[in-house]
Amino acid sequence: MNNKLKQIDTLLGELNQYRANENYRITEALEIEYTYDSNRIEGNTLTLNETEMVVNKGITIAGKGLREHLEAINHKGAIDFIKDIAQKKEPISERVLLDIHSIVLHSIDKENAGKYRRVPVIISGSKHIPPQPYLLQPKMDELFQWYEANKDSMHPVVLAAQMHEKFVSIHPFIDGNGRTARLLMNLILMQHGYPIANIKGDNETRRRYYQTLEEASSGDNSVFVEFIEDVVIQSLEYYLQIIRG
Repeated sequence: MNNKLKQIDTLLGELNQYRANENYRITEALEIEYTYDSNRIEGNTLTLNETEMVVNKGITIAGKGLREHLEAINHKGAIDFIKDIAQKKEPISERVLLDIHSIVLHSIDKENAGKYRRVPVIISGSKHIPPQPYLLQPKMDELFQWYEANKDSMHPVVLAAQMHEKFVSIHPFIDGNGRTARLLMNLILMQHGYPIANIKGDNETRRRYYQTLEEASSGDNSVFVEFIEDVVIQSLEYYLQIIRG
């Protein structure tokens, strides 16, 4: 086990000592932050404050489009869904994945929500070409077979990072792949007792996120796994800092 994973295990152990004092309002605030950042990565322009007003108060923000409002509401709904799956200890399956995507695109793209794409796609700024539509089902079957084969032996953070990367490389949906990948990653982490790992939406983090994903698409996903390890460490430290007050 590398030093970062040891650090993660230590931080999670520390956090578990405070879990009895877990505050609903803290969790809620972190979920809004995650919603804001995950949507920001994809180009949503709502601020953190606006995201909170849309999600928690149902306020419409002047000058911002309907889609941006729906992205915020849907993402928070998807977090509630994965929390429920994790709490019930339901197995992660293709059905769960399609349900996550269905919530992400709810009322945004009814035709494609929860359905694999039927057309070829290219990823903007990437050399990686995702598989053709007729290969998607076998590729997704393969992904979940890989998950089943590794879920009990791999460190949860490595497992979550690799599922994230493998899913993104397949790019099975016409839209919403990034958000769904990050939610899938967090569902795996939640099932192992981790709080949400939030990839920030600032330019530098976003650049590193895409750069490490691009490196992974050429065959070496170790840099991406390391990036996710850093994200998990930052998220655990941030959570501990808030809980300790």
